[in-house]
Amino acid sequence: MTDRHPLDVPELRPLWSAVHDRLSTGRPVSRVRSGPLDDAGREALADLLGLDRLPGAEPTIPLAGLDGAVLDACGRPVREVVTAILGPIPDRAAERERRTGERDALWRWLAGHEVVTAQPVLLEWAGHLRTNGLVDGSPDRTRGLLTAALTVLAALPAGGEPLPVLAARLLDGDSHALDDGTRLSSLVLRALAVLYGTDMPDAAEGRRALWSRAGVADDDLSATVLAVGLRPGGDGPVARISRICAEAGHPVGLTLAQLRSPGGFTGPAGPVHVTENPSVPALALRRFGPRCPPLVCTSGWPNTAVIHLLRRLADEGASLRYHGDFDGEGIRIAAHVLAKTGAVPWRMASEDYRTAAARVPAAPDPGRLTPAPWDGALVDAMAERRIAVVEEVVADLLLDDLAGHRHEQE
Repeated sequence: MTDRHPLDVPELRPLWSAVHDRLSTGRPVSRVRSGPLDDAGREALADLLGLDRLPGAEPTIPLAGLDGAVLDACGRPVREVVTAILGPIPDRAAERERRTGERDALWRWLAGHEVVTAQPVLLEWAGHLRTNGLVDGSPDRTRGLLTAALTVLAALPAGGEPLPVLAARLLDGDSHALDDGTRLSSLVLRALAVLYGTDMPDAAEGRRALWSRAGVADDDLSATVLAVGLRPGGDGPVARISRICAEAGHPVGLTLAQLRSPGGFTGPAGPVHVTENPSVPALALRRFGPRCPPLVCTSGWPNTAVIHLLRRLADEGASLRYHGDFDGEGIRIAAHVLAKTGAVPWRMASEDYRTAAARVPAAPDPGRLTPAPWDGALVDAMAERRIAVVEEVVADLLLDDLAGHRHEQE
């Protein structure tokens, strides 16, 4: 058992607590206010400071004078005395600075994560999270939750598997990790709402619909992809159906169920062009008929079947080239397709936009704009012109490109 410090008396405890608290701020301290002191405390303080009369009940004491009195009394400075009596003096300012640095590092990490930079609209999600503070109390725990959320977002759109199966596959076998109401589920759903430009659903039905839009438990038959001129090799049903339709000058609609079990299937070695709107494949068929080059349509935001086919084609060696509308939604769709399939932009640069916008003297506003990862100047050009350019406006240029690639392959 250690001996008590000679100045550790009950009457002076309020004084030592006040000094300990002020020194803990980490800021310069010149005066300390103590109290309230009872009569015994006022007498003890007067004796310590050598006062000729009692101080008030809540006196303000110059720290230098107190330090001198304590040195005279015990030969130790006041900092050492309060440390001996009440324990180490923390530096709360340094601790606040450290915690602020950890939080800033967390948000910089999130904003720079490859999942976010590939689809810059997710910076809005990151900004919302930063504004609302740490998700799980500490930077380390929050980073763990965000890492799990980013793992899920990187895997979406899913292949139609149920939510518990997706969770178990991605999150260390925990089939309940994405159950409705969990923090992780809310994080992912908020990101999806930002990505698709919808409100965060407040009911279970809306949350299920948002998961479904991201390919979770998609209906194998209702999720389809439209293609024209697609002539894959192989003797599987998908290859045969696609070739029959292409050779007849017809489009083909492939279901997710078919794409999951395509049988023998080898994709074209050359480029496969991808458009956002079905009108472009329709115009391509009208111009090229049975000689139409391969063209896949996302029909707006791509569902699971679209992503499944494009990934399969890329795996088979096809180079994917994507074009979409020049509006806010179109840029976000393009970023999504490029991030999920490895496609490259096709006539989607800032100069392409300026040329296309010149064809449209007046057009609808492009709406909410977010950066295009492939061309930093594109969103600036769109913000300057404030003109939305749908694919149909440049369909002739797109078809000329297809014609050029068709001639190269003949």
